[in-house]
Amino acid sequence: MAKHFHLNTPLLESVSMSKHVGTTVYLKMENSQPSGSFKIRGIGHLCQTLARQSTGVVCSSGGNAGMAAAYVARKMGVPATIVVPSSSPQLVVQRLQDQGATVKIVGKVWDDANAEALRLAETEGLTYVPPFDHPLLWRGHASMIDEVAASLGSHVKPGAVLVSVGGGGLLCGVIQGLKDVGWTDVPVIAMETIGADCFNAAVKAGRLVTLDDITSEAKCLGAKTVCEKAFEYSQNSDLTIISELVTDQQALQAVETFLNEERVLVEMACGAALAAVYSGLIGRLQDEGQLPAALGPLLVIVCGGSSIDTNQLVNLKHKLAT
Repeated sequence: MAKHFHLNTPLLESVSMSKHVGTTVYLKMENSQPSGSFKIRGIGHLCQTLARQSTGVVCSSGGNAGMAAAYVARKMGVPATIVVPSSSPQLVVQRLQDQGATVKIVGKVWDDANAEALRLAETEGLTYVPPFDHPLLWRGHASMIDEVAASLGSHVKPGAVLVSVGGGGLLCGVIQGLKDVGWTDVPVIAMETIGADCFNAAVKAGRLVTLDDITSEAKCLGAKTVCEKAFEYSQNSDLTIISELVTDQQALQAVETFLNEERVLVEMACGAALAAVYSGLIGRLQDEGQLPAALGPLLVIVCGGSSIDTNQLVNLKHKLAT
């Protein structure tokens, strides 16, 4: 078996976050992956399986999937073309180029960039790397839950898992991982920002929904339609998936609080999950009876993010000042 491209990331206990929710909070620090986010798990696994003899890979991504694909391709010695929408920060484009990738800017949102990536795969014979909708990706992402189970040991089980949802790849991977370790009774709290809420819209409608536009600043949550598998899981009565929304302001506030308390800077897409702790949402779910009052340890997937730096943080604060 070839070596993995991803790291076994730290599982840290956060004293300050534990204080916010009144139960132990564990942080799975996926921000410390070589590409800056959890995406390298699934994309590494997919590329090792599909792109060994490839003439090149092409990936459509507003950031993190592209960073992972560019990193993995560089390590495999394969050319990478990353197609990003015009909404991607210049910082991301620069980082992709630093990894040796060719960057194409196409369209306004991820869906536009994805259409171009599919076209390039077809016309130039490149291996298409989907950012979130593929069983090999979910299988790769599931490895993070295996690591958590190994770290916590057999006697500790999370009371709930907090996860951000964009296209649904991380959610599918987490559920796959929970199945692998026999934790399917653990509730998953699926967090999105208002304006990038394709999963919540699907759960409410009882069918897949395509958003008209992405109006949230959490651009990395910006898929207009969630993957079908994530929706299927939401309809499965054996699983408990709680879909919740926060505002952009709450997500940004969470990013700042996390930076101050944990000394780690993550992007707003990741802030959506953190906001569940900081905004009191966990307490509300307990009050409503959706989560038990005596909650076991909370597992927060700190999914990370490469499209943030201090300048970007200042820009977001200006944009979202109310």
